[in-house]
Amino acid sequence: MSDDVKDAGLVAMISSILGGNKRADVVAPPPLTEGPPTAPTNGFEPVEASIPEAAPAKPDNASNAEPAGAKPAEPPAKIATTPDGKRLLPAEAIADLVLGELRKLDDFPASGVSVTVYGYRHWNAMITFAPFSTTFQNATRFRQAMPDLVFKLRRFVQLEI
Repeated sequence: MSDDVKDAGLVAMISSILGGNKRADVVAPPPLTEGPPTAPTNGFEPVEASIPEAAPAKPDNASNAEPAGAKPAEPPAKIATTPDGKRLLPAEAIADLVLGELRKLDDFPASGVSVTVYGYRHWNAMITFAPFSTTFQNATRFRQAMPDLVFKLRRFVQLEI
């Protein structure tokens, strides 16, 4: 199973837990990570994605040499998880997840919103709005939705340090 399929599954699972079947028309879910995770050093071990062992069979007349333009297949990146199954993600990736979930709310602004993730074991998130990006009432409603969203995401994601 590829990382993209796993990421899409995680986003779908979080969305179903939060009761959000509403998606913004233009906004796609953000990628969970921008690069391969680093090797954990605090007793956490990386989990490898399963790779089928069987290679495709070549016909008898095919040569064993690689074609000149073909690149060798790279192994998939390892996904770091904790012993209890939580994914280890950097603060930027968690902020993108939180922002992606908030974008599903009605009247959420398309721009002028920033989410900051901070802390360690019990990480938290803070939302800020640019002037004139939303109304005071909507900003208050989004801020009130944050604690519940963070509480639910903490069950699946842990901050990588």
